[in-house]
Amino acid sequence: MIHAMKCHNTVSLCFLIALLSLVSYSEGKNIFCYFESWTVYRPGNGKYDVDNIDPNLCTHIAFTFIGLNYDGTISILDPWESNNDGLNGFGKFVALKEQNSNLKALVSIGGWNEGSQKYSELTANPSKRAIFVKSALQFLEEHEFDGLDFDWEYPARRDSSNAKDKENFILLLQELKTAFEPKGYLLSAAVTGAARYIDISYDVQELSKVLDYINVMSYDFHGSFDSYVGHHTPLYASHLDAEHDNLDWNIAAGIEGWIERGMDISKINLGIATYARTFTLEDPSNTSLYAAIRDGGIAGPYTRQAGILGYNEICELYSEWPRYWDDEQKVPHKVSGNQWIGYEDEFSISEKVTYALDKNLGGFMIWSFDTDDFLGLCGNGTYPLIKSVLRTVEKNGYSIG
Repeated sequence: MIHAMKCHNTVSLCFLIALLSLVSYSEGKNIFCYFESWTVYRPGNGKYDVDNIDPNLCTHIAFTFIGLNYDGTISILDPWESNNDGLNGFGKFVALKEQNSNLKALVSIGGWNEGSQKYSELTANPSKRAIFVKSALQFLEEHEFDGLDFDWEYPARRDSSNAKDKENFILLLQELKTAFEPKGYLLSAAVTGAARYIDISYDVQELSKVLDYINVMSYDFHGSFDSYVGHHTPLYASHLDAEHDNLDWNIAAGIEGWIERGMDISKINLGIATYARTFTLEDPSNTSLYAAIRDGGIAGPYTRQAGILGYNEICELYSEWPRYWDDEQKVPHKVSGNQWIGYEDEFSISEKVTYALDKNLGGFMIWSFDTDDFLGLCGNGTYPLIKSVLRTVEKNGYSIG
């Protein structure tokens, strides 16, 4: 997108300005998409396997999750789903590159259920770190992945109170990077989206040097773990947040926290959630933010977890429920009776993508394939949320990849 301009000096200066404009608007953006391997066990239209992945939607895909043994070696958490003597998830996942030669296929270690403590112990122990690096290299080579995504949730938090996790994490990542570079393996990490926790868990400037990407988990700001209603992916603060000391409890504050601390913006992928957080209201007549709740919302038929719904469940089952738009937070929600659903739609995702492009971030992270409308049952084609990311990127003059 080059605007008309008057060249008051030389033709070459005018050409340089035009060229720089072209470069800035043709920059390729990452679309880093996560595959939840356990979704192969979901019932009916919720079942999702590697065969459902469209390999042309994303620049990078990550298989979740592998885990960690206490001796520092890698643990395959679900051999039946992953290995070639079962469902061959690893093999089929990497084979997606045959349909898109530019696609990078990584494997992700960690996740919420793995906890924090054993990763704290790993990073604090030089011998275990060496074992882990060797195990990671062997694993990537054996299964032909393009790199490792590290999803430690979270250094110096949850069941680890070791303040040295932050510096020990850097040591492990540096050792991985040294081992990976000769092989051409990528190294990324999923990190907190909450500004108030960045300094507890991360040495941002060192992360910026050693990682190829950070995938900012810009979601789960609220949920049934609270005692009140809150949207889990607010782009900006609500005026009500000031009353609850939550003015920093939103996506923009988190992203700006990473930038202010020195993270290379070209390595930041803003997280986009395709699932919703839901609530059962204490009083159905009070549907505002911070309204009291009894519990999470009613479980859906596919995700089967109270307080969680996939977008595919919402559009299939609750399309007739009224949609409300919060113009402060730039997010929609639905309410019916005592059920409150805070979710993303194509419009709210476009708002987030536009924000990230204005910040010139490197790209986007999608969590995850399986809760988008991947079967296209709701009338807007397959993967309408992920495709909203792609459309908005391209509409603003950027390319993918």
